[in-house]
Amino acid sequence: MTQNLHIFKNQEDLADQFADQIMDWVQNHTGKTFNMAISGGKTPDLLFSVLAQKFAASALWQKVHFWWVDERMVSPENAESNFGVADKLFFSKISIPEENIQRIKGENEPDSEALAYSQQIQNNLKQQNGWPVFDLILLGMGDDGHTASIFPDQMELLESDKICAVAKHPSTGQKRITLTGKVINNADKVCFLITGENKAERISEIFSGNETAHQLPAVHIKPLKNNAFWYVDEFAAEKIGK
Repeated sequence: MTQNLHIFKNQEDLADQFADQIMDWVQNHTGKTFNMAISGGKTPDLLFSVLAQKFAASALWQKVHFWWVDERMVSPENAESNFGVADKLFFSKISIPEENIQRIKGENEPDSEALAYSQQIQNNLKQQNGWPVFDLILLGMGDDGHTASIFPDQMELLESDKICAVAKHPSTGQKRITLTGKVINNADKVCFLITGENKAERISEIFSGNETAHQLPAVHIKPLKNNAFWYVDEFAAEKIGK
């Protein structure tokens, strides 16, 4: 795999330059709204802080609608809530209409919320190939190669016919709602943001295309429009080609 790999000196450099890239994409987007699905994690959190710092007063936030790739089934006040963290670091600091933030309600019953959020996506996004189209989806990757909340023991979620599904963390059993593989692969752009030496082994497997990589959910994110971008720092990239 060689597609669209961008390597940065460190996670701060990555977040800073990627923040500029996002705003450039939003500015050049011809549609009335720009629908972006975001993930939680250390690197996105840093990105949120940079966006809030550099672009707090930008008029572009009026056209951006934020959605979630996945969410833990906890209340927004809980420290584990992806929405809660994003709200604290980002939404509370920028000029954005409240109706532009489409959170997954982690305090609700999982199956009914997965259905409700799927319906919300279907009602608000354009459709193509029988699936909703996000303008941009931001993904991370766990040490086990999971992305969104699609874990190696739940690979069936990559081929699910649902827009959102209920997933379960393999070790804690904690329930989550996640976008499924077909929705992610139908996006206009998909960007992986991956930093740290603890991800180096997995990144190496993915980019060498070896057999073990097929067991990693992240490998199966191959957008139909061939628009997957990998933004990694030097620590995560250090074993590529070795």
